[in-house]
Amino acid sequence: MIQVCSSCSTRWNVRDKQRAWCPRCQGRLLPPAASETAAPGAGSGWSRPAQPGGAAPSGGQSAKLPPGLRWIAVRPGAPPPPPARKRPLGPTPRYDFIPRWSLPDPVTFGVEPSAPPITGPTPTQVRRVLTATTAVLAAAALIYLIRYVLLLVNRTVLINSLIAAGATLLGILASVAALAAVITCWVVLTRWLIARRTQLFAHLGRTDRPSRALWAGCMVPLVNLFWAPVFVIETASLEGLYRRLRKPILVWWLLWVLSAVVSVIAFLTLFTFGWFSVALNTSGQGVADNTVAMICAYLAALAAVLALDRVYRGFEAKPVERAAHRWVVVGGAPAPAAPGSDFGRPVEPTDREPAA
Repeated sequence: MIQVCSSCSTRWNVRDKQRAWCPRCQGRLLPPAASETAAPGAGSGWSRPAQPGGAAPSGGQSAKLPPGLRWIAVRPGAPPPPPARKRPLGPTPRYDFIPRWSLPDPVTFGVEPSAPPITGPTPTQVRRVLTATTAVLAAAALIYLIRYVLLLVNRTVLINSLIAAGATLLGILASVAALAAVITCWVVLTRWLIARRTQLFAHLGRTDRPSRALWAGCMVPLVNLFWAPVFVIETASLEGLYRRLRKPILVWWLLWVLSAVVSVIAFLTLFTFGWFSVALNTSGQGVADNTVAMICAYLAALAAVLALDRVYRGFEAKPVERAAHRWVVVGGAPAPAAPGSDFGRPVEPTDREPAA
């Protein structure tokens, strides 16, 4: 007897015993057809006897199949290959953070060029130096103001020699401290400017001026009155800050030139100039004039340092890598909505917070 598998359509010769499962795919075996016979010599009652004379069954119709069975055409040859088994997918992946592999971020391979090391002073150091210089200049101006008051009192009242010597000594110490503070401020701010320009030009991919030129332009007297502001303006222009810092830079420049002029005048009041001789001015009026000139010089230097501090804070408010302007997309007027449509209708009521 022949039984056909309902899954792989393989025909199996089960001989004289009906089977239920396919030996190959473990599929369900269909019952043997009524017209199929077993192999020769099998001898079984599974087949329907043929009609006499080879005639078809009564009614001129072919043999009927049992209910629930149908004829299946099977191609000759080897049975079809079994279907490929699916590979196990493994465990479900879990992420402890939001994966970024699906975002369109540009991936650059290779070693990125490292930024040049910043060797300049830190912002904290610069602020401390500016604060200390401001305090020293204010103290020097106050000491010379007290000295001038003592000179006025000395016109009518005799002052103790110890008080006069102490006022003179304090004036000298204040002048030395003010000179040291101003030089220190020059050096620190020059280092800051050079470090800032180094970082800026490295960010822009350009070459800066030599360091010697920057040091000479900022530290040499009378030369720095012109070149130091030029370096500052050039740095502000490259960073896109000149429009905002133009007025503070201009005020600082004018106060610095004024401070230099007043300082030279105050230094010249220490001496008396004749046609062929130069001597210290030890007269009462000469000492008073020099004291007033020193007060004005220290006040002008104090104003210049305060203006310089404002310029410095304007630079430090924006890092080199961040753009000076933030561009905002501004859309045009909305198109008029078609009549009868909901487009353009506000979602939330007027003067109400939008829904979350």
